[in-house]
Amino acid sequence: MKLTDLPNIGPKLAENLRCVGVGTPERLRELGARESFLRIRAQVDPTACFHQLTALAGAEAGIPKKLLPQEEKTALRDFFDSL
Repeated sequence: MKLTDLPNIGPKLAENLRCVGVGTPERLRELGARESFLRIRAQVDPTACFHQLTALAGAEAGIPKKLLPQEEKTALRDFFDSL
């Protein structure tokens, strides 16, 4: 399975993930969406947005980001706003 086989992961986000050492879906699940996002922000794209974070969280869970539970979206928003 490739990163782009996951929901929400297109070619650009997959490339960003590979640049920070997340080359497989398994590695994304190991690190989690938040850590992967922090790495992208620190090493590749300091302007990475909230939508990328929710895309990663959805991919980690194996669901489209629009299906993330509201409480998870709220927790992700709080995390993002704390950066």
